[in-house]
Amino acid sequence: MSVFVEKFILPIDREEYIVSEKMQENGGDFGYIDNPYPCGIFAQKELARIDFAPLTIFYGGNGSGKSTLLNIIASKLNLRRIAPYSTGETFGLYVKYCSFEYGTDDGGWQYRVPNGSSIITSDDVFDYMLTVRTNNDDITENKEYAREDHYRLMYGETVKFRGMEDYEELRLQVLARRKSVSRRQFIRKTAGGEVRLNSNGETALAYFNRNLRNDTLYCLDEPENSLSPKLQMSLVKTLEELVRYCGCQLIIATHSPFILSIPGAKIYDLDETPVDIKKWWELENVKVYYDFFYKNRKLFGGDEKP
Repeated sequence: MSVFVEKFILPIDREEYIVSEKMQENGGDFGYIDNPYPCGIFAQKELARIDFAPLTIFYGGNGSGKSTLLNIIASKLNLRRIAPYSTGETFGLYVKYCSFEYGTDDGGWQYRVPNGSSIITSDDVFDYMLTVRTNNDDITENKEYAREDHYRLMYGETVKFRGMEDYEELRLQVLARRKSVSRRQFIRKTAGGEVRLNSNGETALAYFNRNLRNDTLYCLDEPENSLSPKLQMSLVKTLEELVRYCGCQLIIATHSPFILSIPGAKIYDLDETPVDIKKWWELENVKVYYDFFYKNRKLFGGDEKP
């Protein structure tokens, strides 16, 4: 199993300097900062260093800093990203003063961040679903025009080739009148093919299965969004296989008990001060689920607490 990046150091001992430097940039001795984010978040939690495993998870409630931490790491590692993210005035300087160490392979050779490594957020998945639906709507509209074109080109006058401006029209007529091409095939070729969409959850799961590749480092921000518990279990299987068999290193921000339960995951509990490493069954969110189902155990035919 691969650990491309082994350690990450946060500059919590330099935060005052970072704020001071930014104030100087904003106006010298009279400079000010509206929002020092992310300064103060991890110093308060006494989190200065992350030691990565092949699968590392940042757990915590809303506002715990898990997504912020993921974005800091992705920015320092210069990972490819699609969706923009919110940053404070000091974010760039904060990232600048972060540091990290590469891991080594079994032969002692130092890794590098693999090409194609990226951060994937829930916004990326939502944008993908929206884009596909928009494209499908456009293709549906194009099909109406294609159907009309087929009839006109099939039964109308033969296009006369007078110059290159007539080439495309003539090409389409030849295609329409070709015996081996049905009307349906003509419409599909000229209007395009729609991407098959099922539920939002199934589409989101397909996005991960299509975009996560072998031997790559990924930061995943709450990948469970849009996924039902059953589909989360399918995603868990994909993530586990990527880490165990496909040479991937994953850094995930989540509070999904299904993802947290992946064997071998190293979990940082950002709800604790100082931040602590825990087993998934020790986490508050998981205990809430457990207590709820235990309280209602008779509805499931159970009577004794294991």
